[in-house]
Amino acid sequence: MSTIPTSGHIPVMLAEVLEMLCPRDGATYLDGTFGGGGYARAILGAARCTLWAIDRDPAAIRRGQALQAELRDAEGGMRLHMLQGGFGDMQGLLAESGVHSLDGVVLDLGVSSFQLDEVERGFSFRTDGPLDMRMGDTGPTAADIVNTMGESDLADIIYEYGEERMSRRVARAIVAARAQAPITTTFQLADIIRSVVPGDRSGIDPATRSFQGIRIHVNDELGQIVTGLEQALALLAPGGRLVVVSFHSLEDRLVKQALNRAAGRMPGPSRHDPRSMRAEQAAPDFQLLTSRALRPGETECRANPRARSARLRAAERLAVPNTQNSTHNNTSPQERRP
Repeated sequence: MSTIPTSGHIPVMLAEVLEMLCPRDGATYLDGTFGGGGYARAILGAARCTLWAIDRDPAAIRRGQALQAELRDAEGGMRLHMLQGGFGDMQGLLAESGVHSLDGVVLDLGVSSFQLDEVERGFSFRTDGPLDMRMGDTGPTAADIVNTMGESDLADIIYEYGEERMSRRVARAIVAARAQAPITTTFQLADIIRSVVPGDRSGIDPATRSFQGIRIHVNDELGQIVTGLEQALALLAPGGRLVVVSFHSLEDRLVKQALNRAAGRMPGPSRHDPRSMRAEQAAPDFQLLTSRALRPGETECRANPRARSARLRAAERLAVPNTQNSTHNNTSPQERRP
């Protein structure tokens, strides 16, 4: 079976994801962010395995259902199972289907290329569309947020989630504009932001960071990442692997911290801290498969510009907890091979 999706969707760092996940026959995997199905198709093409896939976007679920018939095994059994919801609820969603353990989990964080390209979803300011930004079909839209949230709170989410240094100026401009008329389209919001945020040498559109901040808030993306990583690690069987692709520093920081904690790589307390007198902590249950984030190659970035900011990190649950002090062992299993 081909590992290349038939749609226009291009899965980011696909070769690296497959190398880290290492799909095997008879195993059970989860694609927590199904999107266009690129990873799902590749995983099921790499091994005779079972794949559960989660997405909160009804359009993604419909794409997955269309793939199910194509991906049945020779005996007609279902190899791809679709679940609608957020990956931060993966334990509950899987438990309802009788799944309590996994051999691997893949998470491709952030907004999908399908959502960016669908004008009616309101994720992009490249084309004019309704100011929605929801990855699912429930909850407040971006228009609800920008038209009702207080100026101070609005500035905070743009600063914290969008890392926009001029967040207070942006929030002030939004509040002034909505006093004249509701802000309902992506072009309206982008023009308001550009009116107070000058361009810089990076070439990044001045509206980019503010749109990111509002989108992350609308979808509680960072909260989903924190709970999703915790649940993914808990679900993995011995030898099971977690592979995460992130696209900006806020996401990557959370992934790095979660995997380092799981692998016992977090720095210990100072010798002057009373906590250092406590008994030695339990050996870690995980080992890092990436000592640092992997980046896409130049060829992939040229072919798919959306891959440029991608970062991949991975970890594996140990069959036996590692009794060696992992803080002094800073090489990945691949780097230790002869």
